Amino acid sequence: MTDQSEVHEDVHQIDAVGLVCPLPVLRFKKRTRHLPSGTQVDFLADDPSGRRDLQVLCELTGHRIEWVREEDGGVIRYRICLA
Repeated sequence: MTDQSEVHEDVHQIDAVGLVCPLPVLRFKKRTRHLPSGTQVDFLADDPSGRRDLQVLCELTGHRIEWVREEDGGVIRYRICLA
C-alpha cells in the first residue's frame, strides 16, 4: 500500500488497498478534489464494501465508473471519469 497517488499514461492512480470503510472513499475524495473534470482515475481497493460506497459517491458527484476489473489478491481496479 502506498500513501501517494501516481500518474501513469494520463491516468491518475489512487491506491486504497488495505484500507477499510470509510477510508477508501475518503482517500478518493481527498485525492480527486482538485483534479479537473474529465480526468481518468484508476482507483484500487480491496475493501468488500468499497464498490457500493464508490457507486454512491459517483451518483452524488456525477463521476462515471467506466469499468471494473478484479486483479490478483482481491484487489479491484475501478476506472473512473471525474465529473
